Amino acid sequence: MATVQPIPGDRREPLSLQVHAMDNLQYIRETMERAASFTAVPGWGVLGIGLSALVAAAIAWRLGREQWLLTWLAEGAFAMCLGALAMKRKADAAGVPALSPPARRFVLSFAPPFLAGALLTLSAYRAGDFNEIPGIWLLLYGAGVVTGGAFSVRVIPVMGLSFMLTGAIALCTPPAWSTALLAAAFGGLHVVFGFVIARKYGG
Repeated sequence: MATVQPIPGDRREPLSLQVHAMDNLQYIRETMERAASFTAVPGWGVLGIGLSALVAAAIAWRLGREQWLLTWLAEGAFAMCLGALAMKRKADAAGVPALSPPARRFVLSFAPPFLAGALLTLSAYRAGDFNEIPGIWLLLYGAGVVTGGAFSVRVIPVMGLSFMLTGAIALCTPPAWSTALLAAAFGGLHVVFGFVIARKYGG
């Protein structure tokens, strides 16, 4: 009596597919981990921004209100340019696009608080209320860093919260403290956190 024999086949194929799938999953996991640890703000660039803010504070210390405001606005423009150049340099060194998905998310999250700060600054200027401007700048800059930092390394949101705390202090202290608080935050905090970012996360 004839017996039914199974059709010979390559039993290694399912195993091969499984190994291939596991390799793909490992690659995806490593890619996501690298993306999650991307810091949109390069450390040495942040440190440079802090040093430039200390220079601006030294210049603005004894200026009148109009010149004081212009000095800090010029510093803000310089800081944005320096930050953008430093971010591009870091991205080029890492071989990734300057506007990679994590960087785009950081910028888009940072933009609304930044725009709100610009509009509130204009409103305060038109009302002649210069005393509130430092608190507005520090609070909203810090809020932007916190929201953008949700897509970056852990130290970035901590830096943002430090700015927000300094902004809250600025709203409760005499106007004479304004330049000192701006120097401590835009200068000191940027220098400290920039150094930490550069040492822990490279560049």
